[in-house]
Amino acid sequence: MIELDGLGKSYGTLHAVRGISLRVAPGEVYALLGANGAGKTTALRCLATLLRPTSGTARIAGFDVRTEPLEVRRRMGFLAASMGLYGRLTARELLRYFAELHGLEPADARARVEAAVETFGLAEFADRLCGKLSTGQKQRVSIARAVVHDPPALVLDEPTLGLDVLSGEAIYRFVERARERGRAVLFSTHQMSEVELLADRVGIIAGGRLVAEGTADEVVAQSGERSLARAFLRLATEAAA
Repeated sequence: MIELDGLGKSYGTLHAVRGISLRVAPGEVYALLGANGAGKTTALRCLATLLRPTSGTARIAGFDVRTEPLEVRRRMGFLAASMGLYGRLTARELLRYFAELHGLEPADARARVEAAVETFGLAEFADRLCGKLSTGQKQRVSIARAVVHDPPALVLDEPTLGLDVLSGEAIYRFVERARERGRAVLFSTHQMSEVELLADRVGIIAGGRLVAEGTADEVVAQSGERSLARAFLRLATEAAA
């Protein structure tokens, strides 16, 4: 469902992503771990068709990001850590706008919006202007916007950034339900607890390369350490040496 095949992205002599290959199957949650500057966000932006790969490619549901970007976007929900909201629209208006941008008929769009309001706990502020929302509230609206069209593939860059514990729990429940419904989920995070709670498999990226991959237990065993956090530190440090 989600495929990266030798994906590379360079800026002149700077190689931000170096030949990453990975697969996320329907009904699977894959966590991408990496330090700041490791290449996680660049790889996800290539997958989302926001950046054009320098080498290799990526696919969503078989559609190539290089040659079929519109088909890719139709089948993917993408959350970027830096996404903004239209401050003069209410949360509910913004969700309806994006639902209709994805081609939903008005009645279907309204139903999807109300489902998103319930799923992400937006009811308290759904009719408040987005410009007046708190950081955590904006993040929840951003995630709802990314998935309001109910796509088969979800690509989430640090989805719980800025959320408190209760808001984060709503995101965890959503990811678990997405897995149960056969969605492929690829998310990046710095939180080891999120990986252990949600991920079927984990990949560690360092220096633009995928340096380890497997279940959390397999990655820990590969490193010779006793915890995922220590495994990440060792593998990332060794890759950078």
